[in-house]
Amino acid sequence: MIAPGSDARLARTAAQAGADVVRGMYGGPLDRFDKSGGDFATAADLAAEKAILDVLRAARPGDAVTGEEGGSSGAAGAPRRWLVDPLCGTLNYAVRNMLVGVNVALREEAGITAAATADPFGGEVFWTDGQRALVHREGADEELAPSPQSRLVDVNLDPPFPNAPGFRAVRLLGDPGFGRLFRPRVVSTTLAVAWVASGRRAAYVTDGDLRDSVHFAAGIALCRAAGCVVTGIHGQPAHTGAGGLIAAADAETHAALLEMVKRQMP
Repeated sequence: MIAPGSDARLARTAAQAGADVVRGMYGGPLDRFDKSGGDFATAADLAAEKAILDVLRAARPGDAVTGEEGGSSGAAGAPRRWLVDPLCGTLNYAVRNMLVGVNVALREEAGITAAATADPFGGEVFWTDGQRALVHREGADEELAPSPQSRLVDVNLDPPFPNAPGFRAVRLLGDPGFGRLFRPRVVSTTLAVAWVASGRRAAYVTDGDLRDSVHFAAGIALCRAAGCVVTGIHGQPAHTGAGGLIAAADAETHAALLEMVKRQMP
């Protein structure tokens, strides 16, 4: 059992608060706020982030925070920093697609020590204290159990692509081995990373710099605690640079995807 009052339970509570806002604002008119590179936030992103930060600051007023929309607060080298992605899948949400997630993670000197990913429409919160990985639904918790059985692999095709031209995630889909071993999915939300931890996906692959990522920190922590194989796209430790991510349910799936990535390299 994860102790009451723990950081992990706080992450779960905060993620649920954000999910409640996201669900409550779904389908209504939403103001959009342009960001760089054609990206945008909606009023729901901002309102969900406020709800999450209200929970975190009430319980841990001395902690630093980095929110996707509001940026960073607290000392740059703070030993405790919450990473908050209030609505992962904004474009999905804006066109009334329910494939979205809400991510909250605590980064300490030892790494990510507590995390939660909430599914606002599925009524689930995936959460971890770094040791156990659970899904909370209808007031009860269940251990997460990764499985490659589905053979479904999510491939993130959104930019940026720091490893191009040597690696392009989209080229995985054209690899003969991919079609033979797996079936592609592109849901455009990091909720899919939590699905790897829960056995609903065999793997997740993305390019990008994942250091202190508000998008990926929670999902990576869930996968690690659940016993998945988690590395960068070249097999290196995740979170160490612009090395992307392969999160796989088992070693065999991970090895197959790693070999496909290697075949792209000059």
